[in-house]
Formats: sequence, structure tokens, C-alpha cells
Amino acid sequence: MSMPGIEVVLYTGAIGLTAIGLAGLLMVKNIFRMLLSLVLLEAGASLLLILSGFRETGVAPIVLSGFSGNSVMNDPVPQALVLTAIVIGVGVQALALALILRIKYQYNTLDMDEIREQLEQDIAISNGVASPASVHSPDALALRESAQLSKQVTGGHNG
Repeated sequence: MSMPGIEVVLYTGAIGLTAIGLAGLLMVKNIFRMLLSLVLLEAGASLLLILSGFRETGVAPIVLSGFSGNSVMNDPVPQALVLTAIVIGVGVQALALALILRIKYQYNTLDMDEIREQLEQDIAISNGVASPASVHSPDALALRESAQLSKQVTGGHNG
């Protein structure tokens, strides 16, 4: 049984990192863990981009004296793009971490659902309107039941 080539292993790792990062972004509620998932997603995407220019038998794209023109070179453009992406990614991560710290200080939680509820309450208070009620609150359940009863009484017709 032969071992898989290095490119297969690297592509599998890159796709795995990307999938783990994407799953983390979609599944977690903690915003710090979402940031870590974004870092994994970015690492997987960078590795995929690097692999697009990688050749197992390729040489560095440096032309020296005695260079034979029949050897395969690795493409340097994806490497330059990934270096730029890494610098931009570090800046985005630093900004996101600063915002996360600010959110933790303001709302005393990192859970997205709790932050959303507190944010909706803050917006309602600042605009002088009633806070939006949960669809599972007793008031919302009573409204839904009364609407269903009125539909039954009127036979489902409004008029």
C-alpha cells in the first residue's frame, strides 16, 4: 500500500481547517470562539491559496547562473497574496478582539443570544419604545392564543 503524496495530505489539511473554521462560525454562540473559528478558516484558506502555486518537484522562483530552463518553478504570486492576507488578517483579528473586550465590558457576557437581547433592550430604551418581547414570553403566547381563537370564531375570515 503506497503512502499518499504530500499534496494530498496538505490539501486534506487545508480543507479540514476550512471546514472546522466554517462549522465553528456557524455553530458556536460565544463570540470569542467565533473569532477563533475565523482564524482557523483564514488559515485553511491561506493554505489552499499557497497550495495552488505549490509543485512537489518545483524549485524556488529564483534564477541563478547555471539555471536550467527545463525545471518546474513554484508560483510566487500566491505566496505574496498570502503574506498580504496574513497581515490584513492580524489587523482584523486585533480589531475584533478589541471589540470583543468592549462587548464583554459593556454587556458582561460573550453569548450572542444574551448580547442580542440586551442590545435590543438598550435600543428600545434609547428610542423610548417598549422592549421587543420574546415569542416564548407569556404575553406573546396569550396574543397567539387569542388570535387563534378569533380565527376559529370568525371561521378564519377577517371582515
